[in-house]
Amino acid sequence: MQAKRAEVAETTRSAHDAALTSFAATLPHHFARPELLVEALTHRSSADPNRQQLDSNERLEFLGDRVLALIMAEWLAERFPQEREGALGKRLGALVSAETLGRVAERMGLGAALRVPPGEQRAGVMARQSVVADALEALLGALYVDGGLDAARALIRREWESLLEVSSRPPSSPKSRLQEWTLGRALGLPDYVLVSTSGPPHAPVFLVRAVAAGREAEATGDNKRAAEQAAAEQLLQVLGAA
Repeated sequence: MQAKRAEVAETTRSAHDAALTSFAATLPHHFARPELLVEALTHRSSADPNRQQLDSNERLEFLGDRVLALIMAEWLAERFPQEREGALGKRLGALVSAETLGRVAERMGLGAALRVPPGEQRAGVMARQSVVADALEALLGALYVDGGLDAARALIRREWESLLEVSSRPPSSPKSRLQEWTLGRALGLPDYVLVSTSGPPHAPVFLVRAVAAGREAEATGDNKRAAEQAAAEQLLQVLGAA
Protein backbone atom coordinates (compact mmCIF):
# COMPACT_ATOMS: atom_id res chain seq x y z
CA MET A 1 0.00 0.00 0.00
CA GLN A 2 2.79 2.40 0.92
CA ALA A 3 4.59 1.62 -2.33
CA LYS A 4 1.39 2.29 -4.26
CA ARG A 5 0.96 5.69 -2.56
CA ALA A 6 4.57 6.58 -3.39
CA GLU A 7 3.98 5.59 -7.02
CA VAL A 8 0.84 7.74 -7.23
CA ALA A 9 2.66 10.67 -5.62
CA GLU A 10 5.54 10.37 -8.09
CA THR A 11 3.14 10.17 -11.05
CA THR A 12 1.31 13.26 -9.80
CA ARG A 13 4.57 15.14 -9.30
CA SER A 14 5.79 14.24 -12.80
CA ALA A 15 2.50 15.34 -14.36
CA HIS A 16 2.64 18.64 -12.51
CA ASP A 17 6.27 19.25 -13.51
CA ALA A 18 5.33 18.70 -17.15
CA ALA A 19 2.33 21.05 -16.87
CA LEU A 20 4.47 23.68 -15.16
CA THR A 21 7.16 23.48 -17.85
CA SER A 22 4.54 23.78 -20.57
CA PHE A 23 2.91 26.77 -18.90
CA ALA A 24 6.24 28.51 -18.27
CA ALA A 25 6.98 28.33 -22.01
CA THR A 26 3.89 30.47 -22.71
CA LEU A 27 5.05 33.34 -20.51
CA PRO A 28 6.80 36.43 -21.95
CA HIS A 29 9.54 36.14 -19.32
CA HIS A 30 12.15 33.48 -18.56
CA PHE A 31 12.56 33.10 -14.80
CA ALA A 32 16.10 33.48 -13.50
CA ARG A 33 14.73 32.04 -10.25
CA PRO A 34 12.30 29.28 -11.33
CA GLU A 35 11.42 28.58 -7.70
CA LEU A 36 9.42 31.81 -7.73
CA LEU A 37 7.17 30.42 -10.45
CA VAL A 38 6.73 27.20 -8.45
CA GLU A 39 5.79 29.22 -5.37
CA ALA A 40 3.33 31.35 -7.35
CA LEU A 41 1.56 28.23 -8.57
CA THR A 42 1.45 26.42 -5.22
CA HIS A 43 -2.02 26.48 -3.72
CA ARG A 44 -2.16 26.71 0.07
CA SER A 45 -3.64 23.20 0.25
CA SER A 46 -0.23 21.95 -0.98
CA ALA A 47 1.83 24.09 1.38
CA ASP A 48 3.95 22.60 4.15
CA PRO A 49 1.98 23.12 7.40
CA ASN A 50 5.24 23.14 9.36
CA ARG A 51 6.15 26.34 7.53
CA GLN A 52 2.72 27.86 8.28
CA GLN A 53 2.02 28.05 4.53
CA LEU A 54 4.95 30.36 3.80
CA ASP A 55 5.73 28.18 0.79
CA SER A 56 2.28 28.73 -0.73
CA ASN A 57 1.48 31.54 -3.15
CA GLU A 58 -0.29 33.80 -0.65
CA ARG A 59 2.61 36.23 -0.07
CA LEU A 60 3.24 36.59 -3.80
CA GLU A 61 -0.50 37.08 -4.31
CA PHE A 62 -0.40 39.97 -1.82
CA LEU A 63 2.42 41.56 -3.81
CA GLY A 64 0.93 40.82 -7.22
CA ASP A 65 -2.34 42.53 -6.31
CA ARG A 66 -0.45 45.81 -5.85
CA VAL A 67 1.69 45.28 -8.95
CA LEU A 68 -1.41 44.75 -11.10
CA ALA A 69 -3.13 47.86 -9.73
CA LEU A 70 -0.07 50.04 -10.35
CA ILE A 71 0.61 48.84 -13.89
CA MET A 72 -3.07 48.96 -14.82
CA ALA A 73 -3.48 52.49 -13.43
CA GLU A 74 -0.41 53.58 -15.40
CA TRP A 75 -1.81 52.01 -18.57
CA LEU A 76 -5.28 53.52 -18.16
CA ALA A 77 -3.87 57.01 -17.62
CA GLU A 78 -1.85 56.56 -20.81
CA ARG A 79 -4.70 55.06 -22.84
CA PHE A 80 -7.47 57.47 -21.75
CA PRO A 81 -5.72 60.84 -21.25
CA GLN A 82 -8.98 62.82 -21.34
CA GLU A 83 -10.87 60.83 -18.70
CA ARG A 84 -11.35 62.04 -15.16
CA GLU A 85 -10.37 60.08 -12.05
CA GLY A 86 -13.86 58.69 -11.49
CA ALA A 87 -14.09 57.11 -14.94
CA LEU A 88 -10.56 55.75 -14.68
CA GLY A 89 -11.43 54.27 -11.30
CA LYS A 90 -14.41 52.41 -12.76
CA ARG A 91 -12.24 50.96 -15.49
CA LEU A 92 -9.57 49.98 -13.00
CA GLY A 93 -12.06 48.29 -10.69
CA ALA A 94 -13.44 46.16 -13.51
CA LEU A 95 -10.05 45.22 -14.95
CA VAL A 96 -8.52 44.11 -11.63
CA SER A 97 -11.65 42.41 -10.27
CA ALA A 98 -11.55 38.78 -9.21
CA GLU A 99 -13.98 37.95 -12.01
CA THR A 100 -11.70 39.44 -14.66
CA LEU A 101 -8.61 37.82 -13.15
CA GLY A 102 -10.40 34.48 -13.15
CA ARG A 103 -11.35 34.78 -16.82
CA VAL A 104 -7.81 35.79 -17.81
CA ALA A 105 -6.30 32.92 -15.81
CA GLU A 106 -8.70 30.43 -17.38
CA ARG A 107 -7.86 31.69 -20.87
CA MET A 108 -4.15 31.27 -20.09
CA GLY A 109 -4.70 27.68 -18.89
CA LEU A 110 -3.14 28.54 -15.54
CA GLY A 111 -5.22 26.02 -13.59
CA ALA A 112 -3.50 23.05 -15.22
CA ALA A 113 -0.14 24.22 -13.79
CA LEU A 114 -1.38 24.72 -10.22
CA ARG A 115 0.15 22.53 -7.54
CA VAL A 116 -2.66 21.03 -5.46
CA PRO A 117 -3.00 17.65 -3.70
CA PRO A 118 -4.69 14.83 -5.68
CA GLY A 119 -7.75 14.99 -3.45
CA GLU A 120 -8.22 18.68 -4.15
CA GLN A 121 -7.75 18.04 -7.87
CA ARG A 122 -10.62 15.58 -7.79
CA ALA A 123 -12.70 18.13 -5.90
CA GLY A 124 -12.20 20.61 -8.74
CA VAL A 125 -10.15 23.20 -6.83
CA MET A 126 -8.00 23.91 -9.90
CA ALA A 127 -11.10 24.98 -11.82
CA ARG A 128 -12.39 27.44 -9.20
CA GLN A 129 -12.31 30.98 -10.53
CA SER A 130 -11.22 32.48 -7.22
CA VAL A 131 -8.32 30.02 -6.93
CA VAL A 132 -6.91 30.70 -10.40
CA ALA A 133 -7.51 34.45 -9.94
CA ASP A 134 -5.39 34.41 -6.78
CA ALA A 135 -2.72 32.35 -8.55
CA LEU A 136 -2.59 34.86 -11.40
CA GLU A 137 -1.95 37.67 -8.91
CA ALA A 138 0.77 35.51 -7.36
CA LEU A 139 2.28 34.99 -10.82
CA LEU A 140 2.40 38.76 -11.33
CA GLY A 141 4.12 39.08 -7.95
CA ALA A 142 6.67 36.46 -8.97
CA LEU A 143 7.31 38.21 -12.29
CA TYR A 144 7.90 41.47 -10.46
CA VAL A 145 10.34 39.92 -7.98
CA ASP A 146 12.23 38.10 -10.73
CA GLY A 147 12.21 40.71 -13.49
CA GLY A 148 10.81 43.97 -12.14
CA LEU A 149 7.86 45.95 -13.42
CA ASP A 150 8.81 45.34 -17.06
CA ALA A 151 8.34 41.58 -16.68
CA ALA A 152 4.94 41.96 -15.03
CA ARG A 153 3.92 44.70 -17.48
CA ALA A 154 4.65 42.45 -20.49
CA LEU A 155 2.20 39.81 -19.28
CA ILE A 156 -0.47 42.31 -18.24
CA ARG A 157 -0.38 44.18 -21.54
CA ARG A 158 -0.53 40.94 -23.49
CA GLU A 159 -3.41 39.38 -21.57
CA TRP A 160 -5.52 42.45 -20.80
CA GLU A 161 -5.24 44.30 -24.12
CA SER A 162 -8.51 42.99 -25.57
CA LEU A 163 -10.31 43.75 -22.29
CA LEU A 164 -9.01 47.29 -22.20
CA GLU A 165 -10.37 48.02 -25.67
CA VAL A 166 -13.75 46.31 -25.25
CA SER A 167 -15.73 49.49 -24.54
CA SER A 168 -15.30 53.20 -25.09
CA ARG A 169 -17.32 53.87 -21.93
CA PRO A 170 -16.20 52.98 -18.39
CA PRO A 171 -17.84 49.74 -17.22
CA SER A 172 -20.18 49.59 -14.25
CA SER A 173 -20.46 46.64 -11.85
CA PRO A 174 -23.85 45.11 -10.93
CA LYS A 175 -23.60 46.61 -7.42
CA SER A 176 -22.95 50.07 -8.88
CA ARG A 177 -25.83 49.71 -11.35
CA LEU A 178 -28.19 48.57 -8.60
CA GLN A 179 -27.17 51.46 -6.36
CA GLU A 180 -27.65 53.97 -9.17
CA TRP A 181 -31.10 52.49 -9.90
CA THR A 182 -32.30 52.69 -6.28
CA LEU A 183 -30.85 56.12 -5.57
CA GLY A 184 -32.32 57.45 -8.80
CA ARG A 185 -35.74 56.49 -7.45
CA ALA A 186 -35.11 57.76 -3.90
CA LEU A 187 -35.22 54.19 -2.58
CA GLY A 188 -32.03 54.36 -0.53
CA LEU A 189 -29.05 52.05 -0.68
CA PRO A 190 -29.33 48.30 -1.32
CA ASP A 191 -28.55 45.95 1.57
CA TYR A 192 -26.38 42.85 1.34
CA VAL A 193 -26.76 40.07 3.89
CA LEU A 194 -24.39 37.14 4.24
CA VAL A 195 -26.79 34.20 4.52
CA SER A 196 -24.30 31.37 4.94
CA THR A 197 -20.77 30.17 4.32
CA SER A 198 -20.05 26.58 3.41
CA GLY A 199 -17.22 24.46 2.07
CA PRO A 200 -13.65 23.94 3.34
CA PRO A 201 -11.50 26.93 4.41
CA HIS A 202 -9.47 26.93 1.19
CA ALA A 203 -12.57 26.69 -1.06
CA PRO A 204 -15.48 28.44 0.65
CA VAL A 205 -18.87 29.17 -0.91
CA PHE A 206 -20.65 32.34 0.19
CA LEU A 207 -24.42 32.79 -0.11
CA VAL A 208 -25.48 36.45 -0.11
CA ARG A 209 -28.92 38.07 -0.26
CA ALA A 210 -29.36 41.47 -1.93
CA VAL A 211 -32.35 43.54 -0.79
CA ALA A 212 -33.68 46.71 -2.44
CA ALA A 213 -37.01 48.31 -3.36
CA GLY A 214 -38.88 45.72 -1.33
CA ARG A 215 -37.48 42.84 -3.40
CA GLU A 216 -34.61 40.44 -2.83
CA ALA A 217 -32.43 37.92 -4.63
CA GLU A 218 -29.74 35.46 -3.55
CA ALA A 219 -26.58 34.22 -5.23
CA THR A 220 -23.37 32.39 -4.38
CA GLY A 221 -19.72 33.18 -5.02
CA ASP A 222 -16.20 32.00 -4.25
CA ASN A 223 -15.81 35.07 -2.03
CA LYS A 224 -18.19 37.52 -0.37
CA ARG A 225 -17.60 40.27 -2.92
CA ALA A 226 -18.29 37.96 -5.87
CA ALA A 227 -21.47 36.71 -4.19
CA GLU A 228 -22.64 40.29 -3.62
CA GLN A 229 -22.05 41.14 -7.27
CA ALA A 230 -23.92 38.04 -8.40
CA ALA A 231 -26.82 38.78 -6.03
CA ALA A 232 -26.98 42.37 -7.31
CA GLU A 233 -27.14 41.08 -10.88
CA GLN A 234 -29.95 38.72 -9.94
CA LEU A 235 -31.87 41.51 -8.20
CA LEU A 236 -31.49 43.78 -11.23
CA GLN A 237 -33.16 41.02 -13.23
CA VAL A 238 -35.97 40.75 -10.67
CA LEU A 239 -36.50 44.51 -10.76
CA GLY A 240 -36.45 44.60 -14.54
CA ALA A 241 -33.48 46.97 -14.41
CA ALA A 242 -30.78 44.79 -15.99
